[in-house]
Amino acid sequence: MNFVIRIPLTATPEQQARLQALQSAFAQVCNALSPIVQQTRCWNRVALHHMVYKSLRAKFPALGSQMVCNAIYSVSRTSRLVYQHTASPFNVTRLGEKALPLLRFSDNCPVYFDRHTLSVKDRHLSMYTLDGRMRFELALKAEHEVMFHDLKLQEIVLARRTDGQFELRFSFVDKTPVESDTARDAGPDFAQADAQELGLERPAVSAVKALALPEYVMVEEAT
Repeated sequence: MNFVIRIPLTATPEQQARLQALQSAFAQVCNALSPIVQQTRCWNRVALHHMVYKSLRAKFPALGSQMVCNAIYSVSRTSRLVYQHTASPFNVTRLGEKALPLLRFSDNCPVYFDRHTLSVKDRHLSMYTLDGRMRFELALKAEHEVMFHDLKLQEIVLARRTDGQFELRFSFVDKTPVESDTARDAGPDFAQADAQELGLERPAVSAVKALALPEYVMVEEAT
């Protein structure tokens, strides 16, 4: 079973600027990777990592090695949604031999973190930024603290809301074995789960237009 909590960050103007800078840099890496996915038709996270990690690290040294890995993960999961979801108009099966469209990530795209780049201890948060670690005190409810202790933390996402405030989304699962990324890429069943994790409506299988893509992703169809 999945559990998600959203925690707003009370940031000073200086902290807000640092978070926006990180978000913009993260989007740049995603956009550098998107053409490679389009050309190779490869969005398996492991395969992408082997293909592009060294070149991305050389091109974006300021972002840090682990955040580059997280950007690869972000492009991989978004590509799965756009290119493989049964309700997507850009599904590879529907496109056939046509060129894939290009994905472009806006500067307000979500930033993915992991245990190396973000930690929570005793209601205190330490997170990576381009200018060193940033720290916040989190207003955690008692039931939220139980989740951090009893459940497996699966995903951490920093997002900017429509009002401009940043929030963190923590996704938890029961402490049971998790499917590998390769296994998830191999079959069609992950599409619905990814759509739900991204906050999208449940798509009708028979209605192609039912899939609403995330607002931070623009799809440029090939000419």
